[in-house]
This record gives sequence, C-alpha cells and structure tokens, in this order.
Amino acid sequence: MIKLLIVDDEQIEREGMQAILEKGFPGIVIKQAKNGRMAVEMTAEFQPDLILMDIKMPGMNGLEAVELISTDYPAVKFIMVTAFDTFDYMKQAIKLGVKDYVLKPSKASEIVVTVGKVINQIEDEQKKLAESRVQQEALQKTLSLVETDVVTQLLFDHVHEVHLDMLVEMLETPSTAEMFVMLLMLPAGSEHLYPSVKEKVRRTRSGWIGALYGSQLPIIVFRDSEKSYRSQATALAREILAYGSTHPNQGWFVGIGSVCDSLNRIRESYHDALMATVNTGLPVKYRFFSDVPVIGEVCDWDLNRHQKKEFADEVRLGQWDGIRQYVMNMIQCFEKERAELLHTQQRVQEVLWVASRVLSEMGVENGTPMYSFNLLDYRQIRTETGQLLDRMRQAYIGYYDRMEADTIHQLKQYIMDHSHEDITLDALAKKVGLSPIYISKMFKEKQGVNYIDFLTECRIEKAKKLMGDPEKSIKEITFEVGYHDPNYFSKVFKKMCHVSPKEYRKTLLGNKVR
Repeated sequence: MIKLLIVDDEQIEREGMQAILEKGFPGIVIKQAKNGRMAVEMTAEFQPDLILMDIKMPGMNGLEAVELISTDYPAVKFIMVTAFDTFDYMKQAIKLGVKDYVLKPSKASEIVVTVGKVINQIEDEQKKLAESRVQQEALQKTLSLVETDVVTQLLFDHVHEVHLDMLVEMLETPSTAEMFVMLLMLPAGSEHLYPSVKEKVRRTRSGWIGALYGSQLPIIVFRDSEKSYRSQATALAREILAYGSTHPNQGWFVGIGSVCDSLNRIRESYHDALMATVNTGLPVKYRFFSDVPVIGEVCDWDLNRHQKKEFADEVRLGQWDGIRQYVMNMIQCFEKERAELLHTQQRVQEVLWVASRVLSEMGVENGTPMYSFNLLDYRQIRTETGQLLDRMRQAYIGYYDRMEADTIHQLKQYIMDHSHEDITLDALAKKVGLSPIYISKMFKEKQGVNYIDFLTECRIEKAKKLMGDPEKSIKEITFEVGYHDPNYFSKVFKKMCHVSPKEYRKTLLGNKVR
C-alpha cells in the first residue's frame, strides 16, 4: 500500500490535489500537511512513500523541508509542486533527489501521469525489496542448516570433499586459526529448548552449533584472540548454564575440549569434550578436558585408550570384541597391581560411559551403564562389566537389524525427488528412522560418496537439463534446482563440471544449433 503526503499552505490546493489523486489511484493512503514544519513532523509518524511538496510556503519552504526529511528518511521520494517554472528551483530540487515536479495549475491528467510514474517506481522497488527479503530469509535458513551439517561432518569424520570449503565460506561466523569444541549435555525432557539454546549461542557469534543428538549438543567455538582460552570458554559455558538455570529441569553440563589449530583436527577436541562430560555430578557444571584426572601408568599397555578418538570410532564401527578385550585387560591390570576395588570400578565405568555416550549420539538407546551398589570382588566386576558390554552390543546390533534392506534406495530416491529443497541429515534421518550420524556414515560406505555430494550431483544434473532452455536465466535455474545464491551455484557447477554455467550453456546451445 502506497502512502502519500500532500504539503501545501493553501487548503483548497491540498483538497483539489487529493481529489485528483484518489480518483486516479484508488488504493493509496493520503494525508495532508499545511507547511514544511508539519511535513517534517508528520513524516516521522506517517512514514510516507511519496511526498508532493509545494516549494513556496511561509516559514520553512519546501526545499528546506525536503532537505531535512531526506536526511532522516532517504527512501522517501518527492515531487515538487510550484507555480514557478524556473531553472534555479529545479536545479536545487534535483540536487536533493526530487523525482519530478508539477506546475500550478496543471491538468488532472498531467498530474496523474507524473505521480503515476513515481508510484510505479516505488512499487517496483517494494517488489524487489520483498523478493530480496524472501531470498535472504531462505538463505539464512539454509545457512543454519549448512551450519549443523558442517558440524556433523567435521566431528564424525564424514567430510565431503566437493564443497566443504565453500560451505564454510557461506557461514556467518568465520573460522579462525584456533578452535575447540564445547559439548552441552541437556537433561531428559529439555530437548524442546534446543532452538532457543541454539539461537542464544548464535547471537554470541562464537562459532558453529551442531544438531542435537540424544542429550548432546556440540558447538565448535573459534578462539577470540583478545581473550585467553579458559576465560573465553568459561564465559560462554556460564552464559549457557545461566540460561539452563531458568528452566525447571536441572542437570545441564558443559564439557570443554582442548584447542586445536585446524578443522581437520576438530574431532580430537570433540572427543576431549566428550571425556570431560563423563562425570556430570561435579559441583561446577562445566569441566575442561585438561582438568580430567589421568589414570597412572601402572601397566605397560595404554590404560587411557578410551580417552582417544580411535576408541569412539571402534564403538561406532561395532568392534565389540576389541572393546571387550581392552576393558577386561584394564580390569586385569588393576587387579594385578592390587588397586582398590572402588577405584577400579570408577575407572572401568568411565570407559563404559564413553561407549554409552557414543552410542547415544548415534541414536542407539542403551541406557546408562551402572554397576550394583556394592561390588564385592574383582570377579563380580568382570561379570557385571561383561553383562553391561553385552547389553550395549545387543542394543547396537538390534538398532541396525531394524533397518530395512532398501534404506539406501529410499534415501537416494528421496534425495532425487526433493533435491530442489533444503535437505538435511535430520530430514533424511526422520525419513528412514535412523540417526543422522549413521545416515552420513552408511551413505559414505555404501555409495562411496557423501550424501551432500550425491545431492549436489542431482542438482547439477537437473541444472544441465534446464540449461538447454534458452528462455531460462542462470539465476532462475539456480533457484529452481535448490540453491539460494547464484555465485555459490556457479562455484559448485564449475568444481563439478570444470566449466562455468555460462560456458557450459554456450557449448550446449552451440551443439544444438549444429
């Protein structure tokens, strides 16, 4: 809806102009001001799109009013109304950005034509602005989806090679030379708070927020060179926990991983953060990995293997025989060294908790591994440990046994049919009832490519077909195949096809002519 303000010190002129404009443009909203000062005041309240401004008025004249209004409201357009068809007046008006002028007196038809030109211009600008806003909203939504997917890819080692660097470039928070992972543990029943927690962290512009897996929310935090690592991490952890304290469900905890110097090593920091969350019953509800007690080297073999990322990989790959051997060797080592039973129980339970957390992040429901209240001897530790490991192994096997044989086919078909949409790991996971992490892993293993690579291939193939239509612009094709940024589409296309979209189309259409 166009809003128009008529400014003239003569009421009869204002009324006559309004009657002409209401007849010529029935949809516009019109108000009147009787002098320049009133026009300045009314602009702040009425927010007109167009002002018809008389030049000669007592007090503040029209040109002075235009200058004041333009300073605070540069989008407002002006048409000057004057009885003086002089070059000097219009020279000043043009400098102030006035679009046109109307002479007194003028025929109604001439006024309608002059005002109509400016109204058409305003409507075109409003339409472009609305389209731009829609595109920006779509882009912001895409960036949020890209962010969660990139975090998943980086932390769980299913990185796609086609355009990870370009995806990183799209994200609002630029990566820095150093980074670390914070892992927020949410209590049961708090999952609905994920969007608000994510938005709160995003507003700090500290880093990238991943998807919520079970009770775990990973955050890749980029180092602030003006703060120390511990002060930056502590401040962010306290801010997140302060938000958690305002909700009835207690039990929020933040594990903080070590600093690494590249995204290629960010998984190590994630595993550190995971280890820091093993004991969430501490008085302070956040812990740095560097503050986690390290088991003494009481044996020749590595008691701390579960504190390394390879252990998590063994759990994800279902290498249960090796895991069992490691845990039983650990118990044997402590028994040989005559360690206290409670100390051994705590150390072994730490291993089981790490395995349980990894299963949970994959979507495997296995419960918290807990020993009997009072263990009597090492034989009982071995027996109950074996039972807990068997329970996790069965949960793992059962999880994958429930998968349908045509899962990959379903996923591929879904991606091909919906490649023009914003497809995420979460969307694919919900489609087939599997965890996002497993979807990424399975697709890579079974198809030899990451799901985003496959999605990209589908989009590029559709784009190639659409380029055979000379009536469609590259921009139109960009949006039609599922991208929101023509520049990004061109980069991906060139990386996949080794030529730009324009070069490909030129060759394609040239071949058709021949």
